[in-house]
Amino acid sequence: MGETAAAVTTPNASAPGTKSGIPTMSSLMRFFIPLGFAACLVSITHSIIHSTLSKASNPEIAIAAYALGASLFGLTERPAVLVRQTCSALVRDRVSFRAMSGVTWILIAATVAFGALICYTPVGAFVFRDVYGVDESLVPAIVSGYQFFMWVSVFSALRCLYHGVIISQMRTKWVTIGMIVRLAGMFALSQYFVRTDTVTGGWVGAFIFAAGMLIEAGVCYWEGRTLTRKLPERVEDHGITSKRHIFGFYRPLLYSSFIVIAVAPATNALLGKTLDVELSIASFAVASSVFGVIMSVFTYIHQIVLNFYPSSPRLVFRFQRFVGFAPGLLTAAIFFTPAGAFLLDEVMGLTGRLLPATLDVMKVYALLALVLPWVDFGNGFLMLFRRTHVFMWSQAANTAASLTVLVSLVFFLPEWNGVIGPLVLTAGSAAELTVVATALYRARWDIGWARPARGK
Repeated sequence: MGETAAAVTTPNASAPGTKSGIPTMSSLMRFFIPLGFAACLVSITHSIIHSTLSKASNPEIAIAAYALGASLFGLTERPAVLVRQTCSALVRDRVSFRAMSGVTWILIAATVAFGALICYTPVGAFVFRDVYGVDESLVPAIVSGYQFFMWVSVFSALRCLYHGVIISQMRTKWVTIGMIVRLAGMFALSQYFVRTDTVTGGWVGAFIFAAGMLIEAGVCYWEGRTLTRKLPERVEDHGITSKRHIFGFYRPLLYSSFIVIAVAPATNALLGKTLDVELSIASFAVASSVFGVIMSVFTYIHQIVLNFYPSSPRLVFRFQRFVGFAPGLLTAAIFFTPAGAFLLDEVMGLTGRLLPATLDVMKVYALLALVLPWVDFGNGFLMLFRRTHVFMWSQAANTAASLTVLVSLVFFLPEWNGVIGPLVLTAGSAAELTVVATALYRARWDIGWARPARGK
């Protein structure tokens, strides 16, 4: 973990998106915008699935079965998504790509084995009945849906493997293309099930999801394989030659991703102890969905650091000074003005007490929107300099701060209702940012972090 900045391999300087091998602000935007747009499109995925399941003869059961299966799938997809960051950070030649592929296939094998346990042994019934507390009658419907969810994780891992190559080679438009083709396929399948009146359960949503992920993985494979063939066989001094090197980077990311799992369910559970339970949970849920769409555009700042800092550090800091404040200012500009009430009322159809309550929650989310881009920015440096062990400490700090603030606010200020939710998340993210910033400051000599050269 003591690599210096000199050990960091610079991405392909002549890749598309640069001018004469020298990155410019416009090339950073051409790299970043397709990634943000693709992340924003993910929300449409869930809209397609939920609108399809609403056409079932018993939509409540169908949607509940899908949602419960999706909650377990969310845990198994975490390792798959981390393949993207790992690949984009470490793969610079065919030797490192083969090592990364080996790790990915190990992950896929583990995912299939876990899915088989859930779907084809009594373990599945035990997990959903005894751990999730689901009624016995709903378990078969959830398990039948998970038979498709397990393959979503498989296809997601393959997609993220080639995403890493596509991103590091500056071909980010293909990330957006893959997402658009995926949505088109999902919409076509949705229309088929609706028009043939075959929406018989939650498994339909899982099947559409799996098919969409397969389509996107296919697009990424098609472009990614072309790019990997163009990689040099081996880059001197890159140092990533085996699965052991990959695991050294990947393992802390994986472990840290599971540390914060307790925060979301704990927040939802303790909001049930506020003065107005239904209003608290509803306003927090609605505001969280809106905030998720806003922040999705800004979730790839770490990729700017990974792919541009080695060659143009000053340009990266200029970019961050603009983008780092954008989501916070955007959220404040919308929800501290009449535009916020218009959006929630006229566009989303909120009425009654829920409208002002959600508006209050969104105003607090503006604080979180100021913090998150800088967390992602710092995380990019941790990945660039291969100091991913810090993620364990930063996520632990996030969890500890979140739970402490959550319990304190619910106990002392239960009348704050849904506003407690974003305050908890902001406190956790602020603690995480503190650890990340401290770690980077203390390691500045080890990583060779000097002031960016003037003019770059």
